Amino acid sequence: MMILGIETATERVSVAIGGHEGVLGMFEVTRGRRHAETLTPAIDFVCRQADVTLDEISVVAVDMEPGLFTGMRVGLASAKAIAQALRVPMIAISSLDLLAYPLRRTDKVIAAVIDARKGEIFYALYRQVPGGIQRVSEPTAGRVDDLVADLLARGQEVVCVGDGAVRYHEEIAAGHRVEIAEQFFAYPSSAPLVQLAHAKALREEWVNPWEVEALYLRKPDAEINWSTRNDGAGS
Repeated sequence: MMILGIETATERVSVAIGGHEGVLGMFEVTRGRRHAETLTPAIDFVCRQADVTLDEISVVAVDMEPGLFTGMRVGLASAKAIAQALRVPMIAISSLDLLAYPLRRTDKVIAAVIDARKGEIFYALYRQVPGGIQRVSEPTAGRVDDLVADLLARGQEVVCVGDGAVRYHEEIAAGHRVEIAEQFFAYPSSAPLVQLAHAKALREEWVNPWEVEALYLRKPDAEINWSTRNDGAGS
């Protein structure tokens, strides 16, 4: 079983191919935010380097939420188009799960935090369980103060991971004694996407491409700006 993983929910474009042997090839770039221009060449590059053709792909895995609207839209549209063309199923996994999974060996609460821009963050909390992680709070869009209040209410040792944790580390640390994961883990990656998708694929926990939809925790910026302008015009 060969899985193609596509991750574009943040500034990073990440593509990986793998299966029961693990990740066979991966491409990542985190500068420029040119998701549409970068993604297709990245897929072609990873296929060539891993010596895998697209018709060998059995499942397409993609990040479904939360993240930056444009990046998520590009990744999801491309993943669905490939899956439909190949007539293979899909597996969708949260970007917050992908941030938390590499820290699965810690005994601390894991706070996965994505920078949502405009002073907001997307976050969810996890704990270690045998073989992986378990989400203990639903993905939320809010302000840093909301996360700090949640962590204070729990009163547990915490490690925060993600570009939101890096950007707002002073505010988070001021309200609660936390560890901030290093910059290397700041963005969701296609490597854990392929790993998690492979486990789900073995259990046949996949869906048809037309059933996959992104979960946007807030409206796109353009829609927010339009609504604000209309409200101002009506006042």
